[in-house]
Amino acid sequence: MKYFQNDLAIGLVATALATSYILILTFLLSDTHIAFLSTNSRWIVNANSGRRVKLACINWPGHMNPLVPEGLHKKPLRNITKDIATMGFNCVRLTWATEMFTNKAYANLTVAQSLERWNLTVIDALGHENLMVILDNHVSFPIWCCDWNDGNGFFKDLHFHPVEWVQGLSTVAKLYKGNPTVVAISLRNELRGPRQNEFDWYQFMEEDVLVIVSGLSFETDLTFLRQRKLNFGVNVNNKLVYEAHWYAFADPPEKWIFSTNEFCAEITEWFMSQTGYVIYERSPTPIFLSEFGKDQNGASEAENRYFICVMALLADKDLEWALWAMQGSYYLREGQVEWEEPYGMYSFAWDKIRNSSILQLMELNQQMIQDPTSEYASYYAMYHPQTGRCVSVNKNNVTTSSCHRLQRWGFEYDENGSRITLVGTSGCLTVVADKAPVKVTGDCSSQKSTWKFVSKSKMHLAARDEKGMDLCLEWDSLNSTIVTNKCLCLGDDLGDLPWCSQNPQTQWFKLILTNKHY
Repeated sequence: MKYFQNDLAIGLVATALATSYILILTFLLSDTHIAFLSTNSRWIVNANSGRRVKLACINWPGHMNPLVPEGLHKKPLRNITKDIATMGFNCVRLTWATEMFTNKAYANLTVAQSLERWNLTVIDALGHENLMVILDNHVSFPIWCCDWNDGNGFFKDLHFHPVEWVQGLSTVAKLYKGNPTVVAISLRNELRGPRQNEFDWYQFMEEDVLVIVSGLSFETDLTFLRQRKLNFGVNVNNKLVYEAHWYAFADPPEKWIFSTNEFCAEITEWFMSQTGYVIYERSPTPIFLSEFGKDQNGASEAENRYFICVMALLADKDLEWALWAMQGSYYLREGQVEWEEPYGMYSFAWDKIRNSSILQLMELNQQMIQDPTSEYASYYAMYHPQTGRCVSVNKNNVTTSSCHRLQRWGFEYDENGSRITLVGTSGCLTVVADKAPVKVTGDCSSQKSTWKFVSKSKMHLAARDEKGMDLCLEWDSLNSTIVTNKCLCLGDDLGDLPWCSQNPQTQWFKLILTNKHY
């Protein structure tokens, strides 16, 4: 493709794009779920009922050669879609390449019909399992994504012709018009590269009417929106969702392994300041964490700890999300046939789940934690992100159990320490002794039931025993009970140690505000 060489050309293209977007809107907002999905403040909602619709998704790539979703040669389509639903996901982020619909090399009728048939069949099969579909324009030229300078990264790159991009979006909008399974179309995956700039971003995004919009720098930067918001027309109000990605690729592994508390706090703050902040703006907008994930073989301890940190944030903010990824292998990736995907839910052979513990870790986050229209009173769930389980009480034994039915806890923050009460009783969570199980007792006024958040992660909960020793809540892996123990990776002043060889995540507990009702 030729590059656009001057501002006049860019302006002409932007004008053409604005006209094209009107056509896309016509198709998107009629006879599809998109017409019934809207946004209200930071939430995605059903436009008719106003009730929240939470996205808990899995990525399923279809953007590389041979331009069909991965794995259909290894497992029957119906089995794949059933597995996705059984795993607890409610939607699929299905990726596609622009050239699938615009390149004359694919214009042969037989090929075109084949591609259309396969992809429509996949979407229909997903819909049969009541799964929503987000169509993600991942790349233009069908290759593995993403490199800094791969020609797919930003407007006017070698393979990223803006007019062709709009043509592809228009074709997809027409193709899936009336298909009730398609709930959203994501404009473009991971804008990046040496050409990226805010001016062109606004030129090509300003008039867009599609639901999901990414920022810059591989979907890690939306900070420029603080100075200038996207200007949507009145006919497309309440349709905008921003998306972000968060991986541990670029993080120093030693930070996650030896400074887990501090680094989780730092990287969480970075994520919220770069992208997540949009949910707290004067006019809040939903944020969709459309890619995150880890090596599910468990080979990377740094990624294992990163993933727990992400789980804690997702639960705390109750964000929309999509895990990377479903596929256990690729037809063809970077010249290699049958490339294994260690981030995949499926094994290489697609015959089993690679790591079933991932499903447990995601259990709470697959549920709607906060319902903005609920009339029921809010309470706190006590979440242990390392196990994906929640703290409950059974015959005064404080233990962890499934998060499908939450124990109700009461908590009012005080920097000097707070009680953690068992809702519906007069009991409070109380320290008994070092290495002993905690109990719910009527002693709600002593230091043994006065809990403070300590460590930069704000996930250590500490109280003092009768000897004045600071002890932290800890999950006991032998019997799943909650005990108190010396606070890991913290000094005597309860400050974070600069270097710690222990894993403090056994002591991470998050009080999650919820109004989930049974």
